[in-house]
Amino acid sequence: MSKLTPELREALMNISTATLTTAMFKRGFRNIFFQGPQRLNPGRNMVGEAYTLRYIPAREDLDLLESFADRSNPQRKGVEECPEGAVFVIDSRGDASAASAGGILVTRLQTRGVAGVVTDGGFRDTPEISDLDMPAYHSRPSAPTNLISHHAVAINDPIACGGVSVFPGDVIVGDGEGVVCIPAHLVEEITAECVDMTIFEDFVLEMVQDGVSTFGLYPPTDPETAEKFSAWRQRNNR
Repeated sequence: MSKLTPELREALMNISTATLTTAMFKRGFRNIFFQGPQRLNPGRNMVGEAYTLRYIPAREDLDLLESFADRSNPQRKGVEECPEGAVFVIDSRGDASAASAGGILVTRLQTRGVAGVVTDGGFRDTPEISDLDMPAYHSRPSAPTNLISHHAVAINDPIACGGVSVFPGDVIVGDGEGVVCIPAHLVEEITAECVDMTIFEDFVLEMVQDGVSTFGLYPPTDPETAEKFSAWRQRNNR
């Protein structure tokens, strides 16, 4: 399995989720974009290997305030063990009726060097989370404590988040549009292709802004497009 090197991480910081989904579609992957989670705070891309937390529905005899005293509670244990540079991905079954986490736990993740946090449920304390530097994605604000709806059962197991299968170590990328999951073994080739795709799309956008038709340009079916792109790339040192 590919390792998310510093070079790959930095390259992915400059690639859009739109470009990534196109590259993955070429390989037959149609379901890698999380449905629901939206970013709370603007900024650079979120990039990191997935570290997961899975919730099942709460049960009244188990999910009491006293349960937080248990240091093996997967939610609290996961927050304290999520590796630096990872993305904490929470499977909340798409249920935002109670919070997946709140401002204190998300702040703890930031201070531990975690690269970001994603849930297909909701966060509480969203004004405070919005002020953090760490990227955070959720479906909508949710003030009630997680114990009302969620029972944490596992950390770093395969999960579903936003309708997408996420395995520990998969590479998670988020931008202002949303979040995608890249299988770990594909991240190197996908990143290399998307770097070139991003450069080409920058060229196309400049041409369109100058009034050029998209026919033959995007997609590049006109043979002259390749020649013009090569010259543009050399001229702009890309």
